[in-house]
Amino acid sequence: MSENIQKMRLEDIMGERFGRYSKYIIQERALPDARDGLKPVQRRILYTMYKDGNTFEKAYRKSAKTVGNVMGNLHPHGDSSIYEAMVRMSQDFKLKERLIDMHGNNGSIDGDPAASMRYTEARLSELASQLLKDIDKDLVEHIPNFDDTIKEPTVLPAFFPNLLINGATGISAGYATDIPPHNLEEVIDAVIYAMNHPKYKLSHLLTHIKGPDFPTGAIIQGKAEIEKAYRTGKGRIIIRSKTAIEAINGGRQQIVVTEIPYEVNKANLVKKIDELRIDKKAPGIAEVRDETDRNELRIVIELKKDTHAETVLKYLLKTTDLQVSYSINMVAIHNKRPVLMSLPMLVEAYISHQKNVVTNRTNFDLRRAKKRQHIVAGLIRMVSVIDEVVEIIRASQDKADSKKNLMAKFDFTEEQVEAIVTLQLYRLSNTDITALQAEDAQLTTLIAQLMKILGSEKLLIDQIERELKAIKKQFTTARQTIIQDQIEEIKIDDAALIQKEDVMIAVTRDGYVKRTSLRSYVASKVSDPMMKEGDVLIGKFQSNTLNKVLAFTQSGHYVLLPIHKLPDIKWKDIGAHLSSLLNLDSSDKILAAFIVDSFQSDHEFLLATANGMIKRTSLADFEAARFTKKMTAMAVTGDDVVVNVEKSEVSYKDDQVLMITEKGVGLKYLKADITPSGTKTKGVKAITLDVDDQVVKAVLCRPKDEVHLLMDNGKIKKLKKNSLDLSKRAKQGTLLLPTTRRAVTAYVLGDDDLGIEADQSGQTGLL
Repeated sequence: MSENIQKMRLEDIMGERFGRYSKYIIQERALPDARDGLKPVQRRILYTMYKDGNTFEKAYRKSAKTVGNVMGNLHPHGDSSIYEAMVRMSQDFKLKERLIDMHGNNGSIDGDPAASMRYTEARLSELASQLLKDIDKDLVEHIPNFDDTIKEPTVLPAFFPNLLINGATGISAGYATDIPPHNLEEVIDAVIYAMNHPKYKLSHLLTHIKGPDFPTGAIIQGKAEIEKAYRTGKGRIIIRSKTAIEAINGGRQQIVVTEIPYEVNKANLVKKIDELRIDKKAPGIAEVRDETDRNELRIVIELKKDTHAETVLKYLLKTTDLQVSYSINMVAIHNKRPVLMSLPMLVEAYISHQKNVVTNRTNFDLRRAKKRQHIVAGLIRMVSVIDEVVEIIRASQDKADSKKNLMAKFDFTEEQVEAIVTLQLYRLSNTDITALQAEDAQLTTLIAQLMKILGSEKLLIDQIERELKAIKKQFTTARQTIIQDQIEEIKIDDAALIQKEDVMIAVTRDGYVKRTSLRSYVASKVSDPMMKEGDVLIGKFQSNTLNKVLAFTQSGHYVLLPIHKLPDIKWKDIGAHLSSLLNLDSSDKILAAFIVDSFQSDHEFLLATANGMIKRTSLADFEAARFTKKMTAMAVTGDDVVVNVEKSEVSYKDDQVLMITEKGVGLKYLKADITPSGTKTKGVKAITLDVDDQVVKAVLCRPKDEVHLLMDNGKIKKLKKNSLDLSKRAKQGTLLLPTTRRAVTAYVLGDDDLGIEADQSGQTGLL
């Protein structure tokens, strides 16, 4: 027993076993053959149906019978995998030219499964017969099946280029293939051209093959990508649904989809579009309906009044499977190994196969014609001596004796005497020498023709061409997929997608935000929104869904929130925290919030920190394309924090900056002393501070404005207009309060109430 134990390294065992397994699934399961375009299971299904006489001109047979015969004779795997392959070959939305004609429910473009195999019936399609025609004439190699009881073909004759016409998809060990389907007429024309012009180039083939032609139609964009895929075997194209915009009652419009991309599940597509409607991500959509019937595909997207249909369509193309990218990866088994093949390589593989097939068939026909002519020659000779032949046969003991005596008397061959002795009795009295001579002449002509084909490459090609043209004439169909030269870049005007609605906005210091419709706000009968205990209202605005909220934090960051994307929450509820909407720390505090309707307005922001830094930044610098993260408004270092944010108009040249510190020190200088800078800068020094002092506020004011200081005892001190002279930035400043008091904040009252703050609840305004 111990003699049978082998000591091997685990790596060697795994490598050798997995290598054998990989080779099997690559060659015998997942990848198509470059010659007939079929995987083994598909080839076995078609061959079994052919051998069983389950062909197009005969009645349908139960699918279960075919599956059982395939599994029992050729394919010892699960019946479900065989039936699934059989169903796919019958689906007109999967294959450009169906190979199986199935009667019953064979699935749908909505992803519905086919009925069980015991309910459906099937037979070979008429075109599939061209894959198997003359297979009994020794056209292809046959090998023993899994139990050595019968033989099966390693490849089908394939008298049309099935791989390019129907395409293929599959995943194997280390390999995957995605070969798109093409138009039968175009592919046959390309093959014929390639046969007649051996020095052709890819560009010549592209004059015939315009590009993939999907059974679901639709539109392909990117001619350059198609050419790249045909040249290298790999490429990526865009497939776009065929759509139209129609006017309906009430001055409204609807988008009608009549063709969708290949391999897209229609039911999932309709569901996705309806989810966008429900989630109000495409708020212009009123209703989505699937009006598909047995004659045509039709998806209707009904829009609300005053909705821009083109913008909604672009949004749907970008966010749903109305438009998809399709990766072409033309891998097939060529010379018994997987190869990434270009279009010329696929064409050449098919042409080479056809030359072998037609040559084998010609040799078979030649052998049969010569054999028949030999027999006819014996019959002709027999007619001249028929009486003697009859006499010899009558005098013989049995068939073998008759054959022996005839061969001895007339020098007939074994084949000739076999034909003579097997003639029925009535034929002996009715054998027409003229008919035999005519058949002999026909056979002589046929043999000469077959010999010429075998001796001439040109005649061989002519024969293949004639047969391809006959198939093209019988089975040609119009191109379904439209090819467009350029890939259209989808640019969406987000504002056009948003349904304009007046709303109330609330932003709190702890970072809670919400949007409430005006109707809900009025119905709540509450002025201030619900907040957590200890939280402070930073901003309360009436705005609309087309605008944005710009909020600044103590850490020097800012967030930009489109109002239409804010959560719709009742005014009496707390709201959603910004950390649930973007990557904002829950501990960060909101300092100020503003409504922005345009970043092109003449506004800027003044940001000041506790450690005495200050900066001016234009509103335009805060415009951002993304709304999913916090961004830097001011580069704050160490333990420093931003204490306040002020807004002003750039055109106000006489604006002054008043710095107020905790100890009550004030410094006033012109805003123009601060050079404008971008969002990522840390600014410039605003005031020189004592060691234990810090800035509490930097307010914008004008010469006629009244400045008020809120002290730590709750009292307010109004500064006299001459209490502070205009100075320069970064100076020490002047003491404005008694040394026993501390400043909490400051605010100004002017002619146009610039920067009004009644308390610490923040700032409001429309920029």
